[in-house]
Amino acid sequence: MRFRFAMVALGLVFFLASGLTQASQSWDIHSAAHLPEWLRFHIDHRTRYEAVTNGFRRNARGGDQVLAFRTNVFLEINYEGFRIGGEFIDSAVTLDDAGTPINTTQVDRTDLLQAYIGWSSTDLAGTGLSANIQAGRQTIDYGSRRLFARNRFRNTVNTFSGLDASLSDADNWRWRSFFVLPVLRLPNDRESIDRGIVEFDEANTSAIFTGTFLGINKLPFRTKGEVYLYYLNENDSAKFQTTNRRIFSPGLRWFRKPRTSEFDFELETIVQIGRSRATRNVTDTTDLDHFSYLGHAALGYSFDLPWRPRFILQYDYASGDKTPNDGKNGRFQTFFGARRFEYGPTGIWGAFARGNVNSPGYRIKLKPMKNLSAFLAHRAFWLAEKRDTWVGANLRDRRGRSGDFIGHQMEIRIRWKTLPKLLTLETGWAHLFKGQFAKNAPGSPADKSDSDYFYVQTKLHF
Repeated sequence: MRFRFAMVALGLVFFLASGLTQASQSWDIHSAAHLPEWLRFHIDHRTRYEAVTNGFRRNARGGDQVLAFRTNVFLEINYEGFRIGGEFIDSAVTLDDAGTPINTTQVDRTDLLQAYIGWSSTDLAGTGLSANIQAGRQTIDYGSRRLFARNRFRNTVNTFSGLDASLSDADNWRWRSFFVLPVLRLPNDRESIDRGIVEFDEANTSAIFTGTFLGINKLPFRTKGEVYLYYLNENDSAKFQTTNRRIFSPGLRWFRKPRTSEFDFELETIVQIGRSRATRNVTDTTDLDHFSYLGHAALGYSFDLPWRPRFILQYDYASGDKTPNDGKNGRFQTFFGARRFEYGPTGIWGAFARGNVNSPGYRIKLKPMKNLSAFLAHRAFWLAEKRDTWVGANLRDRRGRSGDFIGHQMEIRIRWKTLPKLLTLETGWAHLFKGQFAKNAPGSPADKSDSDYFYVQTKLHF
């Protein structure tokens, strides 16, 4: 019954969306409403149906499905370098049941995502430097987006309250620094989410996230580089339990952007040093020495052929906790980073995260038409440390007897910008070929069959 309802609802969305294909590709709400140039206003709405067969998480039974909705309304006023902006978000799901992994990564009902003031200049005090400063509640992308990002696929979005400032010299370099408080999406307990309770999100005054970032745009061989240092200091609060991380995270990134008939690459390494706790449990008061690291490498080539194929070899290693109960924590922390662009869909899937993972893979990107793109991705996944947790599934064998091979993930995604400024249709599929650890770890699902994930979505931009 629920599946039939989902198909009817999704069919209605596609019917309404297809009607828009008769509209002009140049149509937008700003022009249609004859809004002034100093005012930016747009609305985004996304509807996505997701389904999983044969779950992989701890104690999972059978399959699952949700119908997820997200609406964003954005408004910004610009005048002589000054700006005031705001954005509202409403994220919700339906068709879920008691076994669906629903939390604040999927639900954030009727809330304020951004509310900021800012100022920018393209010639600061006659120096030729560009400057920008923004204060208030805001969403932020930094560098590779592996530690600090505005979420795109996920149904809710990370947001922060604080200050973000930058200074740059045209195409040569850019310096940025930030000091923010992470915003808690509320309510954050399952019972309140299921009851549809609406509660205003709050800045977490028990946590501070700060850092500085330098990007260099002109290095030898047409490459670019980044060097940065982030620091997270968090404590438990009345509304949110944490692992009390106090972690410095320096990192380096060197890369070359893709060009036709040329090789491109990306190398990034991140180290994390400080203190943390093993769990969020309120009774866990033991501070552990924290040392973890991430290594990412990618090598690509763009062919001068029809459909513009690009082939990419990838490798990621994110450290895990080698020995339980040794007074140390070695599992890499992704902070507020995004993972969909490397590890597959999130939503009710989210099989892999940037922690305790050892993963080679490849990706093939295609662009058959200007408005149509697709990719095929394959990655193999091992645990970096076999006695630590498979983060995406919350499975752990503290004795290490279940091996370290999680399995292979295959993924396909197709995106069609039906009307580039108005309507985008997208669908995707992921398949997890379960390995020894996924089948045999304590708490693994009784059904050892492989897992599948499918989604189809529409996105309207007005």
